[in-house]
Amino acid sequence: PDLWTRPRCQAKPMTDTPDIREGSIRTIEEIMPVMQAAFDPAFGEAWTADQSAGFLTLPGSTLFVSETNNIVSGFALVRYVFEEAELLLIAVHPDHQGQGIGKLLIRKIIDWSKSNRIKTLFLEVRSGNQALELYLRSGFIKIGARKDYYRGRSGEYHDAITLRLDINV
Repeated sequence: PDLWTRPRCQAKPMTDTPDIREGSIRTIEEIMPVMQAAFDPAFGEAWTADQSAGFLTLPGSTLFVSETNNIVSGFALVRYVFEEAELLLIAVHPDHQGQGIGKLLIRKIIDWSKSNRIKTLFLEVRSGNQALELYLRSGFIKIGARKDYYRGRSGEYHDAITLRLDINV
C-alpha cells in the first residue's frame, strides 16, 4: 500500500474533562499561572513558588493538579496529620471556572483522605469568597470564625470562616 492508503495514527482527542493527578515540587512552576490568576491580589492570598515548594517538603503534604486539554486548570494543596487533614489552598484558573473543576478537586481530596484513613477535613475561607458556596454544597459545615483574620491590601479586615467535613472511612 502506498502512503495515501495506510491507516493513519489517531491523535488523542482533546477533551474538556479534567484529569487530576498528584503533583510534586517539580510541578510548582506549572501551577503558578493558576495561583496568580485565581487569587485576588487585593487580599494577598496567593503563595509564592518558594512557599509552595517549601510546603511540599513537609510530611503529609500533597499537591493535586487538574489539567484540562493538557493545560493546568486548577490545583489544591493539602496536608494531614494522623486522622485530620487541612485543605490549605484550592484554586481554579478563571478561564476554567464554572466547569466543575473545584468540585472534582474536592472529590479527589475526599477520596485521598479515605485512602489515608483521614476522618476529618478542615479548611478556612475568607468571608465573602465565592468558593464558600462550593464548600457548603460539598458537605462542609461551618464550625467557627476568626474575626478580622484576613487583611486586604487597602486595610479592610475580613473574617476567616472555619469549615469541617467529616469523612466516612
